Amino acid sequence: MDITIHTSFLPHDDPDASLIFYRDSLGFEVRSDVGQGKMRWITVGPVGQPGTSILLAPPAADPGVTEDERRTIVEMMAKGTYGWILLATRDLDGTFEKLQAGDAEVVQEPTEQPYGIRDCAFRDPAGNLVRIQELR
Repeated sequence: MDITIHTSFLPHDDPDASLIFYRDSLGFEVRSDVGQGKMRWITVGPVGQPGTSILLAPPAADPGVTEDERRTIVEMMAKGTYGWILLATRDLDGTFEKLQAGDAEVVQEPTEQPYGIRDCAFRDPAGNLVRIQELR
């Protein structure tokens, strides 16, 4: 079997703020931006890796989501417990400095974890946890 991870989903509640974070701070390219207002579906991904993308989407746009579920999603996003992603870089310190300079919310500075990984963590504008590991 030949299967790859093509696109992962992260919710957004402010598409413009999400664009600033993923495009301007992380340096991802915008592959598509459809819809209007807060109902936008934005696909971003690392430059030079066209087969790997993140879809930034309004979380409660699915017509099968009930009002109670929408409220739960909004509450979980506000607490930062709804979405997260794990990224990797060879330059963790440089990446951390760039994101910190861009006013991203720091959750954890670069740290050597007891399980052998060095990483840091941020929250994106929607509250999603973005962990970044150092490639060695």
